[in-house]
Amino acid sequence: MSQKTIQAQLVATESSRQVIWQLMAERNTPLTNALLEQIATSSGFEEACSKGSISQSTVKECCQKLREDSQFSGQPGRFYTSAIVTVSRIFKSWIHIRRKIIYQLEGQTRWLLILQSDEELTEACNCDLDILRSKAAEVLAKVESQTHQKGQFNILFELYRDAKDSLTSGAIAYLLKNGSKLPDKPEDPKKFVKRRRKAEIRAERLTTTLKRLRIPSGRDLTGQKWEETLAIAASSVPENEDEAALWQAVLVSETKKLPFPILYETNEDLTWFLNNEGRLCVSFNGLSEHSFEIYCDQRQLHWFKRFFEDQETKKASKNQHSSALFTLRSARLAWQKGEGKKELWNVHRLVLSCTVETRLWTTEGTEQVREEKATEYAKVIAGTKAKGNLNKNQEKFVQSREKTLALIKNPFPRPNRPLYKGQPTILAGVSYGLDRPATLAIVDITTGKAITYRSIRQLLGDNYDLLNGYRLRQQRNAHRRHNRQRTGASNQIQESDQGEYLDCLIAQAIVSTAQDYQASSIVLPDLGNIREIVQAEVQARAEQKIVGYLEGQKHYAKQYRASIHRWSYSRLNEKIQGQSAQIGIAIEQTKQALQGTPQEKAKNLVLEAYNSRKENSLT
Repeated sequence: MSQKTIQAQLVATESSRQVIWQLMAERNTPLTNALLEQIATSSGFEEACSKGSISQSTVKECCQKLREDSQFSGQPGRFYTSAIVTVSRIFKSWIHIRRKIIYQLEGQTRWLLILQSDEELTEACNCDLDILRSKAAEVLAKVESQTHQKGQFNILFELYRDAKDSLTSGAIAYLLKNGSKLPDKPEDPKKFVKRRRKAEIRAERLTTTLKRLRIPSGRDLTGQKWEETLAIAASSVPENEDEAALWQAVLVSETKKLPFPILYETNEDLTWFLNNEGRLCVSFNGLSEHSFEIYCDQRQLHWFKRFFEDQETKKASKNQHSSALFTLRSARLAWQKGEGKKELWNVHRLVLSCTVETRLWTTEGTEQVREEKATEYAKVIAGTKAKGNLNKNQEKFVQSREKTLALIKNPFPRPNRPLYKGQPTILAGVSYGLDRPATLAIVDITTGKAITYRSIRQLLGDNYDLLNGYRLRQQRNAHRRHNRQRTGASNQIQESDQGEYLDCLIAQAIVSTAQDYQASSIVLPDLGNIREIVQAEVQARAEQKIVGYLEGQKHYAKQYRASIHRWSYSRLNEKIQGQSAQIGIAIEQTKQALQGTPQEKAKNLVLEAYNSRKENSLT
């Protein structure tokens, strides 16, 4: 990921701000709401959800019909396209969440089938416990030889699925319920009943969550839906718990007061120019009569100036340059919440967020992007032509791509900066954990030894106190949410952006250290087993603190989880990838070991990635 987002406030006359607000709040947002409702109530909705996505063409067809309504007419073409893209993305995200819950529920249901008492297992296998344990020991011996490839738990689940006889499946179930080990004590029936009940409760909660998962309904800018729900709740009794939960969800949720943003997916929808005072301004396709001055941080101003320079270069060459190599990739026009009692377009601030391709800042980076795009376009053209008997649209598409392919050969005037070149034998590994969010190891793969390590305290340096303060606020917010949930009050407690800021600091330190040691790549953990990583850390800490007392270990683990909140590892991953891409350091990913110190885990990540390279080169 070599892209990043920059932001600027747009300053314009009151009449221009009023026009933008009315278009976005009174036409585009109601259109988006109507599209969400129509898609959700369409006949093919459930089928589309089962397939995993709502096609953008389906949303586009609905939008074409709604455009004829006077309530939604009179918008620039880009506003309609933005509504289509917004609705498609909302449903894509919602379907992903829904499928994740379904997947978790299916997994919990499978686990309930496996989770049987010793008595039930021996009865199903038609044998005594000694024979079952003997078979389990035999299976475990085979599995232990494969743990370098996959986790024991995963291997046992696969073996359970493929088991052909009841004794084998019973022995595997026996191992699974005992944490892939042979227990040295008899099973306590009372504790097993309690454990079984906990698993049933988790399944019931997932079922309830899936049942109450609300279909996206858009933004109620006027608060009308909230008022209607309040009136219904005050004058009638809910038919069941689900309806009561639905009313409560609406009443305690924070109402969205800002309209949906407008998405500009093509960089030529924005026109950059200098006004009479020499200040950089922008206008939008379909709204050319309204101009907006750019007000931004000095550190980001050079990016906005580059947008203007790219556009001027293309004009001066009489369109002999391609916008495919513009530094600006896409933009987002939105309102930022303000405070006051004036007209809404004077209270809220209009902001423009722009996504830039960082590699296009230099000549060397631009050439790298150009080669990638040339390869991609050539492949698409060849694939389309191979179909034969092309229709007019396909022929037009091929001609467009061929023209772009020819134009991207013309270079933009950009500064030179040598591309980063690390030493192939030096790699950086980053391990994740609950107590220590990130630990860095710089490893020389020729010797298999670490050159240096960096703990989270060393990575943050003078900013380490921010981490402790952030965790303390997380604990307080979690306690406040718990209390509000108990009383049925609104629990929409806003988290600060400090977590994201800390991620930026950690990522900068990791990439900077990797660059200092000339690492050729940074190896990050595969987040697919992050839950197992966290659970293993908690369990190891509990066993170290309280030796030989299982109940005490469970109690300690519960308290420890409450005191140390899980980090947003996916966000940290993105920050590291973004920072490394700007420099040119490659990113690799592999599974992180469950055992060992953070330093050992970071080092082993590098060695595992190196071994994977060798295996791939042999195949």
